[in-house]
Amino acid sequence: MQETAVLLIDCPDRRGLIACVSGLLYDHGANILHADQHQDHDLGLFFMRVEWALTGGKPLDEGSGGSAVAGTPEGSEQADSNQEVFDLEKFRADFAPIAEELGMRWQLTSSGRKPRVALFCSQYLHCMADLLHRWRSEELRCEIPLIVSNHRAVENLAGFYGIPFIHIPVTAETRHEAEQEQRRLLAENQIDLVVLARYMQILSPEFVAEYPARIINVHHSFLPAFTGARPYHAAHARGVKLIGATSHYVTEALDEGPIIEQDVARVSHRDQVEDLVARGRDLERIVLSRAVRWHLDRRILCYGNKTVVFD
Repeated sequence: MQETAVLLIDCPDRRGLIACVSGLLYDHGANILHADQHQDHDLGLFFMRVEWALTGGKPLDEGSGGSAVAGTPEGSEQADSNQEVFDLEKFRADFAPIAEELGMRWQLTSSGRKPRVALFCSQYLHCMADLLHRWRSEELRCEIPLIVSNHRAVENLAGFYGIPFIHIPVTAETRHEAEQEQRRLLAENQIDLVVLARYMQILSPEFVAEYPARIINVHHSFLPAFTGARPYHAAHARGVKLIGATSHYVTEALDEGPIIEQDVARVSHRDQVEDLVARGRDLERIVLSRAVRWHLDRRILCYGNKTVVFD
């Protein structure tokens, strides 16, 4: 796949922001592949995502003539040799003072380095199996150095995919020590993103603070309805006609982090709790894999307790 760079921006809205960013990219010879922006008019905020190729920009000597004819082998060789390799660090240095002047928060990343993802789960394996299949088929462009669980149910699945499995039991008495070991492993493996694929333990505020907007959870309910551990039972007792699942970033407040993706399915009075659970598992797989893919593709910006998810 073509190597690209992505610039994510959020800042106070003002005139000329798009022209400012695109103009600088043009000056650096960028070949822009995708660009999208959003304004929150109530808060006066501007959000932007730009993705461009790191090779194949404008020719190094744009105005020079040549004897080779376009379309001939000689012309193709000359075009290839004249293509710029985008200087990402020079662009970063030139963009930084502009961003500071305009009050921008920004992230500049390259697809050349795959993010390193740790997967956590407990005893339910449907989300884990789905993520691993998508990873093996290269739908999720990342590295997975380890799988962590407080049960051994996922051990064989991890072995099938050749990923190191770490079993860390968690009890009320050992919760602090278990989490310390988890955090040590994440630091040792230089983890960029933690995915809770139905990991049924609450993370401490210290753990969450170490990975802001870098822990994704799936909740088996259409939040904010039916928070907690048994949402399908609560939904059945309430007689709902729609059930849902939600993927969100983890914050200190349980099940209240910025929502990334949601989906729903229709149910009826004929459905029992077991039917809701079975249908819900499909929704959980879908919303979690979408959230992880969008995060890896650098399509998400958080502000307040909300997200902007770029197309």
